[in-house]
Amino acid sequence: MQLSVPMDDLEFILDHTATVWSKFSGARIFMTGGTGFIGSWLLESISYANNRLNANISVTVLSRNPDAFLKKNLHWSNNPHIQFIKGDVLNFEYPSGTFDIAIHAATDVAGVEQDYLNVFDSNVVGTRRVLDFCVKSGVKYFLLTSSGAVYGVQPSEISHMDEEYNGAPVLNDLRSGYGEGKRAAEWLTSAYAAKHGMNVSIARVFALIGPGMPLDGPFAAGNFIRDVLNEKGIVIQGDGTALRSYLYAADMIIWLLKLLENELPVKVFNIGSEKPVSILELAKKIDEQYKFKKMIGIRQKPDLTSKPLRYIPSTKKAQQQLALVEYTDFTSSIKKTLNWYKGLIHG
Repeated sequence: MQLSVPMDDLEFILDHTATVWSKFSGARIFMTGGTGFIGSWLLESISYANNRLNANISVTVLSRNPDAFLKKNLHWSNNPHIQFIKGDVLNFEYPSGTFDIAIHAATDVAGVEQDYLNVFDSNVVGTRRVLDFCVKSGVKYFLLTSSGAVYGVQPSEISHMDEEYNGAPVLNDLRSGYGEGKRAAEWLTSAYAAKHGMNVSIARVFALIGPGMPLDGPFAAGNFIRDVLNEKGIVIQGDGTALRSYLYAADMIIWLLKLLENELPVKVFNIGSEKPVSILELAKKIDEQYKFKKMIGIRQKPDLTSKPLRYIPSTKKAQQQLALVEYTDFTSSIKKTLNWYKGLIHG
């Protein structure tokens, strides 16, 4: 049966997180967003640690539609360590018992264009409800997946944004609901940590790439991979000059787990790659790796009077304080992702 994570990546994650599984052996985890891209990778990694290391970690996953997820992912249906419960972060019923860890990864960025108010509420009201549950259930470790969107538009003179950058989303832009919601969620998380003594980790996640990533959302990498898999030419909606960076999903999981393990009371770290890649370079690399050799279309002409838009983190803090590195290079990330999707198509 096709897992949502390649086996070699699971083994790689295990090799770099041995102390995590030792520390949290036998833990009980509550997770939101467990059926999304990040959540699925976390679930597969935990399940693999249970099988290989007898970590005996149990996970209760909150999902709006667990039946639909389980229908598509049958290997979770009979897993004795994973339980799915139906509910929304805004009003879910608290599961019974105590929990050691909570991972709040709900609010998929793919939905930001649909309902700005709901996205904001999910981040703010939903985060507060999850935090209230954590207090009630005795959670000691809390991981929030935030976003680089909290910084707002990156100034062209700043090559890489670090955690001390105090920029913010534009308040009168409705699309800022996601970034502003994440900012409020971070504040709530820090406030609950101060009041209730939880060990809190906040991961400001930037652009990712890897097996299982959405191919139909507002993400250029996913859209380009979808197009080449469907043997269509890639069309860039902008001018192709915007700069992004892409961290491979297995690297991301290692970073999140090491962040969760750290004992600092409140930790805020950027999670991402520092290597700038233009959207045009991304399209060319995907086309090159797929060996499709189609013409790449560009909708707009570049504005030569302005610098390209950037969305690139500084990860020096994670490198220095958590000894984290980017393990998987950009080309390998694309190749591994394409190969996984080709495997799905061809069985």
